[in-house]
Amino acid sequence: MAKKGVRIHIEMESEETGHRYHTFKNKQNTAERLKVKKYDPIARKHTEYTEKK
Repeated sequence: MAKKGVRIHIEMESEETGHRYHTFKNKQNTAERLKVKKYDPIARKHTEYTEKK
Protein backbone atom coordinates (compact mmCIF):
# COMPACT_ATOMS: atom_id res chain seq x y z
CA MET A 1 0.00 0.00 0.00
CA ALA A 2 1.08 3.54 -0.69
CA LYS A 3 2.00 6.00 2.05
CA LYS A 4 -0.36 8.83 2.98
CA GLY A 5 2.09 11.58 1.99
CA VAL A 6 2.39 15.21 2.97
CA ARG A 7 -0.06 16.75 0.49
CA ILE A 8 -3.35 17.91 1.98
CA HIS A 9 -6.64 19.07 0.42
CA ILE A 10 -7.40 22.78 0.92
CA GLU A 11 -10.09 25.24 -0.17
CA MET A 12 -9.21 28.66 -1.52
CA GLU A 13 -11.92 31.32 -0.96
CA SER A 14 -12.25 34.68 -2.70
CA GLU A 15 -12.10 37.69 -0.39
CA GLU A 16 -14.66 39.57 -2.51
CA THR A 17 -17.43 37.12 -3.44
CA GLY A 18 -16.86 33.89 -1.49
CA HIS A 19 -16.24 31.77 -4.61
CA ARG A 20 -14.06 28.73 -3.83
CA TYR A 21 -11.37 26.70 -5.59
CA HIS A 22 -10.25 23.26 -4.36
CA THR A 23 -6.57 22.30 -4.56
CA PHE A 24 -3.74 20.51 -2.76
CA LYS A 25 -0.63 21.83 -1.02
CA ASN A 26 2.50 20.37 0.52
CA LYS A 27 2.25 21.16 4.24
CA GLN A 28 6.00 20.68 4.80
CA ASN A 29 7.00 23.36 2.29
CA THR A 30 4.21 25.87 3.02
CA ALA A 31 3.12 25.71 6.65
CA GLU A 32 1.43 29.13 6.66
CA ARG A 33 -1.86 29.93 4.93
CA LEU A 34 -1.66 30.22 1.18
CA LYS A 35 -2.58 33.48 -0.65
CA VAL A 36 -2.91 33.45 -4.45
CA LYS A 37 -4.40 35.73 -7.09
CA LYS A 38 -6.84 33.72 -9.23
CA TYR A 39 -9.72 34.45 -11.59
CA ASP A 40 -13.09 34.94 -9.90
CA PRO A 41 -15.91 34.07 -12.35
CA ILE A 42 -18.55 35.85 -10.24
CA ALA A 43 -16.66 39.18 -10.11
CA ARG A 44 -15.19 38.50 -13.60
CA LYS A 45 -11.71 39.67 -12.61
CA HIS A 46 -8.61 38.42 -10.76
CA THR A 47 -8.96 38.62 -6.97
CA GLU A 48 -7.03 37.49 -3.90
CA TYR A 49 -7.85 33.95 -2.72
CA THR A 50 -6.87 32.79 0.77
CA GLU A 51 -6.76 29.31 2.23
CA LYS A 52 -9.80 28.34 4.29
CA LYS A 53 -10.19 25.15 6.30
